[in-house]
Amino acid sequence: MARIRKQVASINVVPLIDVMLVLLVVFMITAPFINPGQVELPSVSRTAATPSLPLEVMIKSDGQIVLRDRADGNVEWPVSPDSLSGEVRRVLAARPDQPVVISADKSVRYEKVMNAMSVLQSAQVKKIGLLAKPSE
Repeated sequence: MARIRKQVASINVVPLIDVMLVLLVVFMITAPFINPGQVELPSVSRTAATPSLPLEVMIKSDGQIVLRDRADGNVEWPVSPDSLSGEVRRVLAARPDQPVVISADKSVRYEKVMNAMSVLQSAQVKKIGLLAKPSE
């Protein structure tokens, strides 16, 4: 009776472990000799001018757009989507560096916010931001 011999496939991992331990020792010995690069942070000087108060474009839950000029004592007035560009240009003619922020009710579709932002960009507004209410 002939004996059938099965081949046993096995991988010897002992040499791999030996190589990994040698690499670990090499890295542990050389790590303290490596000097990390020093990062030079830029210095910022204090400006004497206070930041200007923004013009706020409020989009209410019913889709109505209201402008609030915080630099002019929080004066509010409603505008139509078609006249938004002209009203913003009129306000920014007096104060061209005044930033404009968009605040929207949480139930307003994001599409309306993006439409307002594109109208402001077409009106050549340089500083546009989104106003967010911090979570409580």
